[in-house]
Amino acid sequence: MSTRYLTKSRFKLALECPVKLYYTGKKNVYYDNKFDNEFLAALAEGGFQVGELAKCYYPGGVDIDELDYNTALARTNELLQQENVVIYEAAFLYNNLFIRADILEKKGNRIRLHEVKAKSFDASSDSFTNRTGGIMTKWEPYLYDVAFQKYVIQKSFPNFTVTAHLILSDKSATASVDGLNQSFFIYQDGGRYKVKTSPNFDLTKMGNKILTEQNVDELCDFIINDVEIGFEQLICDYSQYYSEDKKFNVGLGAVCGKCEFKPDTDTLAKGFKSGFNECWLTTGLTQEQINGELLLSLWNFRKKPEFFEQGKYLMGDLTREDVEPKTKKKGPADPWLSQSDRQWLQVEKIRDKDNSSYIDRDGLRKVMAGWKFPYHFIDFETTAVAIPFNAGRRPYEQIAFQFSHHILNIDGTIEHKGEWISTATGVFPSFDFVRALKKELEQDNGTIFRYATHENTILNVIYRQLLDSKEKDAVDLCAWIKTITNSSSSSADKWAGERTMVDLRELVLRYYYNPLTNGSNSIKQVLPAVLQTSEFLKEKYSKPIYGSEINSRNFKDHIWITEQDGKIVNPYKLLPPIHVEGSNEVMDELLLDEETGIADGGAAMIAFARMQFSEMSEEERARTRAALLRYCELDTFAMVMIYEALKDWCK
Repeated sequence: MSTRYLTKSRFKLALECPVKLYYTGKKNVYYDNKFDNEFLAALAEGGFQVGELAKCYYPGGVDIDELDYNTALARTNELLQQENVVIYEAAFLYNNLFIRADILEKKGNRIRLHEVKAKSFDASSDSFTNRTGGIMTKWEPYLYDVAFQKYVIQKSFPNFTVTAHLILSDKSATASVDGLNQSFFIYQDGGRYKVKTSPNFDLTKMGNKILTEQNVDELCDFIINDVEIGFEQLICDYSQYYSEDKKFNVGLGAVCGKCEFKPDTDTLAKGFKSGFNECWLTTGLTQEQINGELLLSLWNFRKKPEFFEQGKYLMGDLTREDVEPKTKKKGPADPWLSQSDRQWLQVEKIRDKDNSSYIDRDGLRKVMAGWKFPYHFIDFETTAVAIPFNAGRRPYEQIAFQFSHHILNIDGTIEHKGEWISTATGVFPSFDFVRALKKELEQDNGTIFRYATHENTILNVIYRQLLDSKEKDAVDLCAWIKTITNSSSSSADKWAGERTMVDLRELVLRYYYNPLTNGSNSIKQVLPAVLQTSEFLKEKYSKPIYGSEINSRNFKDHIWITEQDGKIVNPYKLLPPIHVEGSNEVMDELLLDEETGIADGGAAMIAFARMQFSEMSEEERARTRAALLRYCELDTFAMVMIYEALKDWCK
């Protein structure tokens, strides 16, 4: 059996939960969605391109791309014999600890370690530490990562002086040239994804530097040497347990809610084991309790840690007082479900094994009475990439590249009125996007619906982008945006549009609860739950309906109600995969799990990124574009179906 090294990725995993060291790497035994999700997230955000651009800022380096540990170590040791050298992916081993450094500069006996992260940072306003001098929680994983690397290098070469740095996207920087994003393409080589630089790339002609180097040496030393942290003992324990393939015995907690070793029923049926279940069965709970009664599933409940410390793991352990806020706001109560009301409703449904839906018909009727036909349902697909497409744009600036638009008329007919998409490479599409949206929505004064706050947020972003632009119609577009939105909390200019969009998710939160959602309010979970419980929708959509009552741009003779083992199949699973080269299972996770970092719009972000960053045939590009159109149309059609069910229940 080969030696099991504690690498920097495994160390980072252990910091999340040491038990994960036992489950990781056993892909044929334990289901693990983290690798695929992290890879796809990096693809969507441009993380691979950031790593390649960082190398360009430290030119002339030697790339050690050998997978074999011993070969990589031998090459690194050989290169370190040189007086001065730059190495990409330099390998170091100390005891059972193995790391590869993104970028390493050696000058004499001094080593500069550079860890590249596709995260944004503004040196003028951001900080790695809080007001008391402690490390900010969001930066802990990255600083512990680079501290681990510095520790291994120092122990491997004690005669060298090592300083640690993070290379991050500089969100205060502005790209001064077009096409920087298109200089780096992703390709596959023997099953591995790699990035290649355009042969015409010339850093001297690439304008402003958009990455920033931050010295984090003191913070790394604090982590390594602090007695309270016990860093060296921590590493020793992790290394020993991993090398001996033993499972840690640690307490369960709120962190379990994001466990990647938690397969769904379909995956379990394929023979995979659940690390999540194995951990929780040690508490004496039954599998049935683990499947549906854990406190982890209680929506937006912030007190989970204190209850776990008391050994209370189930929703049934709670009282009404447990979910009530410590201080209640003054004045009359809102005439809809408060957060604590909704939480307690979820607890009661679980405790009483009651699968019936809650619906406040009177409340919904009052809200609906203020709406005007025709109803407009819109959904946006957006992304935010680390390397800007165009001059004048910043790292991780929002880009809107697609929308879908359904209309529900007063006679009940439904029309997929419009759609817009930009898949051209290297083009900033947001201004043409909002022009097309304005043309769609200014034809009448009907009520506009969105699901969640995303569309309002994006239009606020485009509003600010237009103010800084030289677009001839910027004033007109900004004025129109203000009519259908509310200003963001960070906006200096405050407004509330006379036709501001109605948030359908907010209506669900206030007036409707379906136990089949298991506490989730994602449209990808609410839709199948509504379909399962609405006799109206079952009757209407269990047969082909397009061409008669519904007009569609991307579907023909499609049946949305399909049952399997007595349950309605999630309509999103009936669509061909967006990620045409990958597995449907990976995309299902991104589409359906709102606990992951790129839920709901994740599939579209990834598809758009692939069309921008990777080499694709025209056939594959056309298939991906068609898949994007289908998914976005379903997003707005899902809103229509949810509305239809609520309206029917309010009769």
